[in-house]
Amino acid sequence: MQYQKPIIIQEQRLKLSPQMYQSIQLMALPLQDLKFRIEEEVEKNPALEIVLDRSTVSLDSTTPQESKDYEPFENSSDPGYTSRPLDQEGADAKQKFLEGALSRPESLQDHLLWQLRLYPLPEELFSLGEMLIQNLDRNGFHREAPDSFLNPRQRELLPAVLDIIQGLDPVGCGVADYSESLLVQWTRDPEAPEGVDRLIKDFLPEVERGKLAEIARAMKQEIPRVEEMVKYLKTLNPFPGSAYTGTDAQYVIPDLMVRLEEGEYKLYLNDEEIPVLGVADFFKDLSGPDSRGGGEGEKEARRFAQEHVRDARWFINSIQQRHRTLLKIARAILDFQREFFIRGPKYLVPLTLKDIAEEVSVHETTVSRISNAKYIQTEWGLYPLKYFFTNSISGSGSGGSRFSKEGVKERVREILEANSSGKKLSDQKISEMLKKEGINIARRTVAKYRGELDIESSFGR
Repeated sequence: MQYQKPIIIQEQRLKLSPQMYQSIQLMALPLQDLKFRIEEEVEKNPALEIVLDRSTVSLDSTTPQESKDYEPFENSSDPGYTSRPLDQEGADAKQKFLEGALSRPESLQDHLLWQLRLYPLPEELFSLGEMLIQNLDRNGFHREAPDSFLNPRQRELLPAVLDIIQGLDPVGCGVADYSESLLVQWTRDPEAPEGVDRLIKDFLPEVERGKLAEIARAMKQEIPRVEEMVKYLKTLNPFPGSAYTGTDAQYVIPDLMVRLEEGEYKLYLNDEEIPVLGVADFFKDLSGPDSRGGGEGEKEARRFAQEHVRDARWFINSIQQRHRTLLKIARAILDFQREFFIRGPKYLVPLTLKDIAEEVSVHETTVSRISNAKYIQTEWGLYPLKYFFTNSISGSGSGGSRFSKEGVKERVREILEANSSGKKLSDQKISEMLKKEGINIARRTVAKYRGELDIESSFGR
């Protein structure tokens, strides 16, 4: 007969309190998200209040002074409103107002539909054209093959409508892929050289690799003639719709700033973007020892106040801990990467999370968490903290070569930008030049770094 009996088991578990979990979350938040998190906590906890918010601008400083010269509708966008001639100050205000007006960038679909409406098309053809345009991706290619969602009648009209769409600006949209787009652009250009269509259909891989002699033999053409066709091919846009891909600008607020003052680099925390928090006096008084006694209702109010005051103080301490940890890690990075801050990105040295963790006596995960999505403003530009952690070109981390991957990439960029000889440098030539400087990397590594820098091969340049 089976039966159950109690058994005592001893085991270790790591449990995080809600406060500790909150502290870890705050550690990882970038500046903008931290501001939103503070606003949420202030709304949720009545004992927490904003003592000072230096990131806001007083309305008093932006409200025009009442005077007989002030026009309340001076900055109106009403086209029917006219006023006296503006002086320079008024003109500047008007310009700022117009520049500040919200607008949505024109999309590829908007641009094509606007042109399609100019054609005197029957409703049936226009509806089909609108459907095909809405099916285009950001490059101007079909998301789904038109035959897959059209009825038999629409399939009959498809060639005529596609011919119109492919001729709209930008030319070459409404196709299956980039090679078909190139063919459409070549077909519609009356000054296009002959033979480019065969180049597109049969020799695009060879064109990319610069095998002009091989192409000339296969096409039975002279090399200068092939060079002329390739030169024309480079004027075409394989992704015509990409010019109308609207992307919202992403603004980054630096968490830290490094400034050179009196010959020393000084590190500053951007605390002006973060409001100063405090505990409301009313709740402090209500939760204090002087408020003891009273009935059951007063005891419940005191417990409520004590709980929220405790949470508010923990939240404030968590933010202060975040600031202290961020400053400690940034100071360690500044010490390790001092040559970068003095001389620029080319002098970035190999650095790992472990190096910083050992320096400031924290765990590697803490360094990773605090440096994620944080930015530092330097004299060389705005950089994420993660940028300063880079492997060496050989060996493991900072224990390998003294040359970092990012530093060598910057050197490759410098070599290519400084080349004024007129002769295009190959990856092998760049590799040989780097070896003379003590940087031993193979040709394929140069090609990899060049690709990460978004620089074309010697043929493409």
